[in-house]
Parts: sequence; structure tokens; C-alpha cells
Amino acid sequence: MKLVSFLIDGEVKAGMVQDELVVDIHAVSGGSLPKDMISIINLGDEGLKRMKELGAFSEGEEGVYPLRDVTLKAPIPRPVSIRDFYAFEEHVKTARKRRGLDVVPEWYDIPVFYFTNHLAVKGPGDPIAKPAGCEWLDYELEIACVIGKEGRNISPGSAQDFIYGYMIMNDWSARDIQKHEMKVGLGPAKGKDFATSFGPYLVTKDEMDTYRNGERLDLPMTAKVNGKHLSEGNYQDIHYTFEDMIERASKDVTLYPGEVIGSGTVGSGCILELGPEKHPWLKPGDVVELEIKGLGVLRNTIVERRKGEDHVLSSIGEHTS
Repeated sequence: MKLVSFLIDGEVKAGMVQDELVVDIHAVSGGSLPKDMISIINLGDEGLKRMKELGAFSEGEEGVYPLRDVTLKAPIPRPVSIRDFYAFEEHVKTARKRRGLDVVPEWYDIPVFYFTNHLAVKGPGDPIAKPAGCEWLDYELEIACVIGKEGRNISPGSAQDFIYGYMIMNDWSARDIQKHEMKVGLGPAKGKDFATSFGPYLVTKDEMDTYRNGERLDLPMTAKVNGKHLSEGNYQDIHYTFEDMIERASKDVTLYPGEVIGSGTVGSGCILELGPEKHPWLKPGDVVELEIKGLGVLRNTIVERRKGEDHVLSSIGEHTS
């Protein structure tokens, strides 16, 4: 199933996509299923079963809307948490080489991550405001998985049981701010915490398993800026799989439904790797499109942040599809 959070009549609701329609899960279930995505995820396998049993719907039925008439928000507008890993070897090698650094041996010992701001999540079509003082704004082409049930000290062999689904992730990065603060040895923080985009769909694990090739998902990943193809990679090239990441994240810590785990940037998946000589850092007006097989296209436009404009940006995001 393709699940979404969508804005209709001033309210954000949880929905299912059926062809070119969006189905309000709460409405068509007669109120027996929740209104929001976190509550849906908390129902786990039972919730998935009940949603499948709802069947197919037609335009004109109550709670059923043409996809073109709704505004899609991030599938999970307020995740429980976001851990972003550093799991693609090509990205690590190339990004560090650009800075005159080798890959540290410890990277091969354990998958590492940082927590980013789960309250600064953006959805498809939402404008991304360039942080004040940032001249090196970058996109990052990533895939994320969503935790579907509670677990602690999860083994790689059982980690698949804890994945609810997958979605595209753009870990926006202010590279100049990040470069400055990382010299202190703690972070990243302000170079990352202003925005993370998800969407357009949260695709359930069973649907994504159709792309499985052996032990890994064969998922081509691409990025365009203003229609120009810049990045191309594949999830199956990842060094640390989501199973590895979940094992690490859950070590001596309980994971809960609605937590998000990002893969880190796929090889070639950002301007930092490609070099500003291939494409300049992002500027207001640039349109960034990330596409992953089976997960759709996540599109956002860069805007200039102006003093006192934050409430305007929020309003724009609510009316952009």
C-alpha cells in the first residue's frame, strides 16, 4: 500500500492511494481506524490487515478524493525520531576525499548515525528556506525506513519484522555551516536541523518486497535539479543495510513505531560529492527532484528566507502540491 498524509478542508488526514485517488482511512472505515499516520502505524500488522480489507473505492464516494485535488504532506508529519546513518561507502569515500581526508578505519567497524530535528519535517511541494548565512546549500538523496513495532536489541536476522515501510528522504544540508561546526567535533547540528523532506508516499514493506533481489532491494535512485539529471545510485550498493542499522540503533535502546531511520546519502547523491564545478550550490528558485523506484518523486523548491517570513512559508507549504 501507498500511504499518505494529506491536507483537505484545512485538516491533515491519513490516507491510502488507489490509482489516482486518495482514500481517507478514518472516514471510509466508519471511524474505526485512526485519523493520523502515527496512530495507524501503532496498529502494526492488524492495522495493515484492516486497511486491506477496506477494498477498492471510486471517485465520488464519501472520503474519496482525486489525488490532484489534495495537498500531500510528509507521510509522517511528526516522526517519533529521525536517526540518519552514514551507510553508503561510495559517499563516504568521495565526500571525505573532497575534503582531503581518508575514510577512518572505524567506519568499517560500526554503522554510525546522528539524530536530526524531527520537528522540522517537510513534505512534497513544501518550500525549503535557505538558512541565514548559508551559501553552500545541498540536497542529499536518501531512502528511509519506518519502524513498525517496538523492539530492543534487535538482531539483523529479525530486523525485517520491525520495518513498516519505506519513503524517500532528502537530508538538506548547509555545507558551509556544517563544515564550520564539525571542526568542534560534535554534530552535525545547525548545518542540518532546518529541514528534512519525506514523501510523497510511505510504501509498506510487502509492496516494496517485489523489488527484492536476493537479500537486498534493487532500487534505482536519482536526483535532478531544475530538470538536469545529477545523481544516480541504487540501494543495493549500500554497505550497511537497514538490518545492520536497526541492530545498531536498537542496541540497549528501545525503538518505537513511527521512528525513522535514514540510509545516508547514496553514492553521487549530493553536490558535495559531485563538486560545485559540476553544479553550483542550490539557490532560491531551484527545484530539486528525488526519485526512487517504487517510492515516487519527492519535489521541493528552494526559497529565500526573509526576516519575519516564517509564517508565510508555512502557509505556502500548505497550498503547494
